Amino acid sequence: MKWLDRLLQRRRLYDDLACEIRSHLDEKTDELIARGLAPAAARAAARRAFGNVTRIQEQGRDVWQWPTIDSMLADGRFALRQMRRVPTLSITIVLTLAIGIAATATVFSWTRSVLLDPLPGAGAPSRVMALETTTASGSWTPTSWLDYRDFRRYLKSFDGLAAAYPTALAFGDALNTERIWGELVSANFFDVLRVRPALGSFFPSGVEESEGAQPVVVISHSLWQRRWHGDSTVIGRVVDINRFPFRVVGVAAREFHGSMPGEQFDAWVPAAMLGQIVPTGAWWLRDRGTRTFRVLARLRDGVTLGAARSEVEALAALAAQANGAVSKGMGGRLMPLWQSHYGAQDALRSPLVVLLVACALVLLIVCANAASLLLARATARARELGLRMALGAPRGRLLRQLLTEASLLAVSGAAIGLVCTIWLARSLNTLVPSFARPMLRAPQVNGTLLAFTALLAVGVTVLAGLVPALQGSRAALVERLAGGGERGAVGSRQMTRARRTLVTIEMTLAVVSLVGAGLFYESFRHTRDVSPGFDPNGVAMASVSLTLAGYDSAQGEAFLTNTADRLAREPGVTDVTYTDYVPLSFGPGSWEDLRVEGYAPAPNENMKLYRAAIGPNYFKVLHVPLAAGREFTLADDSAHAAVMIVNEAFIRRFLGGGPAIGVRVHGWGRWFTIVGVSKDTKFYRLTESPTPYFYVPVRQVYRPEYSYAFLVRTAGPLPNAVQAIEHAVRAIDPSVPLFNAMSFATYVNGPLEGQHAAMQLLIMLAAIASLLAAIGLYGVVSYAVAQRTKEIGIRVALGARQHDVLQVVVGHVGRLLLVGVVLGLGISIGVARLVASMLYQVPPASVAVFAAAATVMVLVSLVATGVPARRALRIAAVVALRED
Repeated sequence: MKWLDRLLQRRRLYDDLACEIRSHLDEKTDELIARGLAPAAARAAARRAFGNVTRIQEQGRDVWQWPTIDSMLADGRFALRQMRRVPTLSITIVLTLAIGIAATATVFSWTRSVLLDPLPGAGAPSRVMALETTTASGSWTPTSWLDYRDFRRYLKSFDGLAAAYPTALAFGDALNTERIWGELVSANFFDVLRVRPALGSFFPSGVEESEGAQPVVVISHSLWQRRWHGDSTVIGRVVDINRFPFRVVGVAAREFHGSMPGEQFDAWVPAAMLGQIVPTGAWWLRDRGTRTFRVLARLRDGVTLGAARSEVEALAALAAQANGAVSKGMGGRLMPLWQSHYGAQDALRSPLVVLLVACALVLLIVCANAASLLLARATARARELGLRMALGAPRGRLLRQLLTEASLLAVSGAAIGLVCTIWLARSLNTLVPSFARPMLRAPQVNGTLLAFTALLAVGVTVLAGLVPALQGSRAALVERLAGGGERGAVGSRQMTRARRTLVTIEMTLAVVSLVGAGLFYESFRHTRDVSPGFDPNGVAMASVSLTLAGYDSAQGEAFLTNTADRLAREPGVTDVTYTDYVPLSFGPGSWEDLRVEGYAPAPNENMKLYRAAIGPNYFKVLHVPLAAGREFTLADDSAHAAVMIVNEAFIRRFLGGGPAIGVRVHGWGRWFTIVGVSKDTKFYRLTESPTPYFYVPVRQVYRPEYSYAFLVRTAGPLPNAVQAIEHAVRAIDPSVPLFNAMSFATYVNGPLEGQHAAMQLLIMLAAIASLLAAIGLYGVVSYAVAQRTKEIGIRVALGARQHDVLQVVVGHVGRLLLVGVVLGLGISIGVARLVASMLYQVPPASVAVFAAAATVMVLVSLVATGVPARRALRIAAVVALRED
């Protein structure tokens, strides 16, 4: 460790070098005195003959190869003194850098939590892929348990395939029930994900050999801490889940939260126990047409994604032929987890990417702004830097000093930005409504985030500090060569051009930010204004889970009917209904494979249509007009003929727009007769086009495993109606879990909350970008006015009027503005084409949006130049005379 010894002994070596130089100077001085020179003259002559002592000492340190330690410490101390000399400038730069870094790091933490690190706690997560089933039309759908078993058995490209089904669970006994989210998983779930238990073990062998034989559960680390306070005796304890006793066998690792990217799950139950979790759902495991599971596949070492994808598609095609009755036209698709559709990442993927790009634009503007301010500072320090160069400092030394000052500012900004990020990262849940399915887990503040922030600081140092350092050192060189008179004029002009270029870049990026925010705002506005086809106002709602209460079919039907009867007698209530699918929910609901009498499907035509099971008065409650026929009544139960109501899009597609009443439709293994036609409504997304949809009576297709929602139209206050639902449910059975009690309008607006939050962030970022561009423009124009004070004074002395002076300033700004706006609009055209698929009823080249962005930029420029322009107008002729 020779270098380490030399490093530790550097102080002694420095002292030896200084002593050696001093001895040499003393000897030379004595020699010159001996020749007859006076002592003072001899010392001066000796120093002139020796050369620059400081430079020789620095060259010696460079030879010893540790210039970084001492020089960086010295540069750091000097940089701190420079920051203290101009506190306002330093604080401005640090705060603007903090804003850019905090915004970028925050969105990065969200993106990493949802897209980049979907399986924390799993081993080699990059080898885990999502395997999705596709319909004949190419859309995705979950996978049935039997299809999963076939994939697991025949695919050779994988080390293992696991299945998972997310569901809400009633955890605990009747007196201490907690509603949590868990997953029903295959026995090899933890092995495929390579997750290790923090306590106990995972599922015992043979857990899938017989359904319902081993009631065991693995709980999350957070549930273990929250409910048992980390007590290790939790292993072996029995806890009720959906009123059925399960034995706790293990606690998952702290970092593991489940298989859904970004979401938090607290319990994992073997899928073989489905019949105990959903008393009427055990048959799901034996029905190939019931597709509810999500499949995760771990690639075998050496197998590429392309090769595995080909094998999956080939096997899925074979399976579709072999199981033609229920799988005709179905396929399989393999993809990275971040591209999968099952989970919150599907809805958050596009908003996060857009926000990340917007933050990158703001960060670039921040860097350009900081560079512009540092250039101004370097201009003011040209004489000081030139003096240092004249005293022997090489240009590289000045470059290093200036970059050190920039890095100190960047590190300070990054430190503040990191603190803000730790606080802002928790706001990820603002992108999804609070009543949505499992809460998103808060992004972790760990080494990755710290490393990313440090990387941002390095990038900011280079982007914001390099140009000022190069220009500053060049100006110092010019200052040294000029030596007086028009000192630094050439360097000053170069810096001025550099600042104008930076401001032009700021304005260009600001225009791009404004156009992007404008396009997404217009898209959101058009989406928000779309009529859903029903009236959510004046309707209260609340959901119940009869499965969690352990109800069978008869008990469930009786509960829904009795609760609706009780609600109908409440004051102010005009109509009551219930449904297993609430329009505009976060998922499209359930579908059924249909055959329509007299309609011959095309080859591979998708006949799987989404539907809702509804109670009487459904269309009255939602104010949906019926185009023909009637509503369902209580008489439409399992004892009577099966009936169906379809929408107008259904009629146009399958019946050519002709009469529909009396036409039969086959589903659930029997024939239904169409008794009504409803107007088209939005059922999944406001932006969807009219889609064939149908309704069946709950009492004819009742499925207790589904959650049901009561919808109550009231003439009175909505809060009273919400309370009435809560009271009615508790009065009939207080053990039935009730959730999502709110106004119906709030619920249907839920999917827009994420868009609204993302759109607000975009507008805020665009406003910050415009403000920073204005600050940069203000600085350049102020500097230009200061430089041209003498010229303006002479113009005034020669008779120039105010509008002539104003023309000088406006002309200067106009050129920068014109270049910035033209470049910004040109880049925006390309960016708009990239995001066109995310926009709704807004053309990528929207003239209104582009014109608005350009107008905003012009207004911002006018505000930014107002003060410098006013200062220019006040310059008098005497100023020119005084400067002469």
